[in-house]
Amino acid sequence: MLSIIEQIKQGKLWDFHGGIHPAENKDLSNKSPIVNAGIPQELVLPLKQHIGSKGDIIVAVGDNVQKGQPLTQGDIAMCVPVHAPTSGTITAIEQRTTAHPSGLSDLCIVIAPDQQDTWCDKTTYADYEDRDPAELIDAIRLNGIAGLGGAGFPTARKLQGGLGNVDILIINAAECEPYITADDRLMRDYAEEVIEGVRILRHIISPKLTIIGIEDNKPEAIQALEQHVKEDDNILIRVVPTKYPSGSSKQLVKILTGREVPSQSRSTSVGVIMQNVGTAFAIKRAIIDGEPLIERVVTLTGEAFKERGNVFAMLGTPIAYLLDKFGYKADKKHPRVIIGGSLMGFTLPHSNVPITKMTNCILAPKRKELPLHTYEMACIRCSACADVCPSSLLPQQLQWYAKDQNYEKCEEYNLQDCIECGACAYVCPSEIPLVQYYRQAKAEIWARSQDEINAERARQRFEAKQARMDRDKAERENRFKKAAETRREEMAKTGGDDAVAAAIARVKAKQAAAQNEKPEVKPAVAAAIAAAKAKQAASAQGATSETLPDNSEMAKLREERKRQARERKAEKEAVESTAATSNNDSKKDAVAAAIARAKAKKAQQASEQKAPVADSIVENAEVDPKKAAIAAAVARAKAKKEAQQAQSETTPEPVAETEAVDPKKAAVAAAVARAKARKAAQQAEAQSETTPEPVTETEGIDPKKAAVAAAVARAKARKAAQQAEAQSETTPETEAIDPKKAAVAAAVARAKARKAAQQAEAQSETTPEPVAETDDVDPKKAAVAAAVARAKARKAAQQAQAQSETTPEPVAETEAVDPKKAAVAAAVARAKARKAAQQAEKQSVTPEPTAETEAVDPKKAAVAAAVARAKARKAAQQAAKEQQNIEED
Repeated sequence: MLSIIEQIKQGKLWDFHGGIHPAENKDLSNKSPIVNAGIPQELVLPLKQHIGSKGDIIVAVGDNVQKGQPLTQGDIAMCVPVHAPTSGTITAIEQRTTAHPSGLSDLCIVIAPDQQDTWCDKTTYADYEDRDPAELIDAIRLNGIAGLGGAGFPTARKLQGGLGNVDILIINAAECEPYITADDRLMRDYAEEVIEGVRILRHIISPKLTIIGIEDNKPEAIQALEQHVKEDDNILIRVVPTKYPSGSSKQLVKILTGREVPSQSRSTSVGVIMQNVGTAFAIKRAIIDGEPLIERVVTLTGEAFKERGNVFAMLGTPIAYLLDKFGYKADKKHPRVIIGGSLMGFTLPHSNVPITKMTNCILAPKRKELPLHTYEMACIRCSACADVCPSSLLPQQLQWYAKDQNYEKCEEYNLQDCIECGACAYVCPSEIPLVQYYRQAKAEIWARSQDEINAERARQRFEAKQARMDRDKAERENRFKKAAETRREEMAKTGGDDAVAAAIARVKAKQAAAQNEKPEVKPAVAAAIAAAKAKQAASAQGATSETLPDNSEMAKLREERKRQARERKAEKEAVESTAATSNNDSKKDAVAAAIARAKAKKAQQASEQKAPVADSIVENAEVDPKKAAIAAAVARAKAKKEAQQAQSETTPEPVAETEAVDPKKAAVAAAVARAKARKAAQQAEAQSETTPEPVTETEGIDPKKAAVAAAVARAKARKAAQQAEAQSETTPETEAIDPKKAAVAAAVARAKARKAAQQAEAQSETTPEPVAETDDVDPKKAAVAAAVARAKARKAAQQAQAQSETTPEPVAETEAVDPKKAAVAAAVARAKARKAAQQAEKQSVTPEPTAETEAVDPKKAAVAAAVARAKARKAAQQAAKEQQNIEED
């Protein structure tokens, strides 16, 4: 039986499952030779243009670079560097859109060419036959060569994996996808360089057989290759039938060798290594000429191009530059630019996308040339997709699972073996974009696998750390144990015991003994402990008592208030119980009235005797102004304190203070209360007139301000008198008086009298009436006069208040009083009091105009104020006397 190699040499070919025969459309671009696309104004170089990891950037913005200079570097086989396609300046290192189906952006190096196209130093290997294969593989990697057939797998890594493992080298020249003619024109125009690249690959791999597989639709390329292949090259050119996708790696291996690559494996697993025609050409340029991969052949095709063909385009050239240069005219309704062929290509989001190492075609079709998919319809289970699948898969099932995101089933149905050729979508009558579903599912599966790999790596690291910690702990324990054993041995040799163990034993024995035995407490000790505890408790109690606030006074006040409340309640109940049936003796009421009159007369005489003395003091005394101010302040404070005390003493008194109230007595009491109210108002008026407030600045008194102050005091006195008069007038006086109402009216009158006196006193003390700062009046005399006036006013108010509070209810032993006569007498007294107040008011008003004169003698103003006050006092006294006479009658 012949071997596989012998069968191949005899010209045997095999076939693969499925496949389609679409319209080729290669005549649009394969008629003219390859031309140079030129140097654009800007080059955008993505760092990753291959399968694998990107390199590290070794240039910076602003650097000047030369043609062929490396821009990145990497130390691993799957990392391929990027080189400068021409000389220029690095203008940016930023994110730009790259040629990828996702349309995402990636980090790119932007170069502004200087149009000089200056080369850097080259490294050549013209004598490659004398070089070690490893050295040539490293040179291929450093020149940035990756697979140019579309996959972009690093060439150096593929060659390393094939060393010593393969016996057949296949050069893929099938170029089966419609529209693409880059390899066809390359073989026609550069067949010699392509064959030289194949020789370099043969030298590196040393295969038993080299096969160039090419489809039968490229006769010119076949003829060009045959012209440059020698007999001793051991290179076979095999023409295969045109069938899509015969250019795929696994399918071409099956056609040429009959070997089937296992699932999720590479061709090297069956002893075959495959390289593209464009890759062989790039290897020749890198090894022989010392030129890295900085340009590639790109097919420009489609009816939207005016000039169609193949060009050498620098890597990083914007597609928009090629479209403009070669006459692209977009379709009016549906403009499209596709990278790749009509079956495996993808539409660009915009034309500012750069050419990369994997870009082999730019297709710009019109709408009639390449119809758009209208919409996706439901699968009709025709099985056409399964019939044409070159990998013998079930596209219909895969699409269902991918759409349902059941990725486990997708892997079970070998989704990873799909080469995304697009044959299934091409024949689908429902126009289902099957390849899009497969790409999305593959991306998701890859992301999940990466997560699992990272999680597994993290788990392994954690387990390694735990193992290391356990190992360290075990070593530490063993070291301690060994040290303890060594110590015991040394103690045993010296005749001693282990001191640590003995100490531990003693401690344990002592603890056990303490738990088993209860301590015996001696009587003396117990007594001492008890005494100490008692002392400590006493000290704690003493400290607590010292720290707590003393509330005994507040408790006493509360008890007193409760007692007074109880008394008031009892008195009120007694008044209510006796009001209906009481007809007590009227002699007691008469006695009480007589006592009240006597006390009022005595207080009036005492005030009259003191008034002349105070006036003489005002006129003659010379007192220090500071002392006078101090004395005035002290007097005001004392007066205020006495008034507050008097008020606090009289507040709890109930409305009715007698056991039984006679109507006649109640009328007399009301009249007395009204008289007292008027008297208190008159005294408050006199006090306000004689009180020259703040005397702190006594260096001089302005006469204008003194006059104003006197006028204000008189106005306040009049107002207080009018309030007292209004209060006295509001007392109801009828011929038939209810005893309860009369008692209530008397109490209300007394309360109002006290309140009016307090208000007048507060107003007289708080009124900010500045005594002028002039030099015309003696300050000492003014201060003395003010202090004396305030003292007299306060004393009169206190006496009146004390009389009103301490005067008992009229209980005199007089003859019975007729209620009608009492009411008439009270009305007459009120009329006389009002008349006296009006006369006093008229007399006090006369000096007011003095405040408005421009030049007033200060001495005269002071004399006028004193005269006005004396007249007011005299009028008040006369009114009081008349009232007393009326009451006595």
